[in-house]
Amino acid sequence: MAARVLSRSACWALSGLRGFSAASRLLHPAAFSSCSAAPAPIRFPQVFSPFVQSCRHYGDLPPLTLESISERVLYVLKLYDKINPEKLTVQSHFMKDLGLDSLDQVEIIMAMEDEFGFEIPDADGEKLMTPQEIVDYIADKNDVYE
Repeated sequence: MAARVLSRSACWALSGLRGFSAASRLLHPAAFSSCSAAPAPIRFPQVFSPFVQSCRHYGDLPPLTLESISERVLYVLKLYDKINPEKLTVQSHFMKDLGLDSLDQVEIIMAMEDEFGFEIPDADGEKLMTPQEIVDYIADKNDVYE
């Protein structure tokens, strides 16, 4: 009896099936009864090449002009739900002409930061009260003079 238990445990250890539960050994006894060599692990081919590189290539944006900055600023402002697009001009004052408050002005400055990809300091953002002032500020920061 002891020899039988010992031979079964040796076969089990050699077969590499330690990770299988008792339930799976009961469901598939034929798979676990033989004392064959451990199955070879599955190996997936790995491809390594010194010529394959994962890098991103970005194109440069078209150069900014005063006209393109003005169009983009007005486009962002027209998308703002509290601004009536019919009343909006480049010279419109946010509070006097468009009826916006200081929180709306902060949201506008944040939208301009998202559109042009740089941060406008709070001290500068508080001074920008018309679309033309925003255009001039962005043109100054991006060195656009034409």
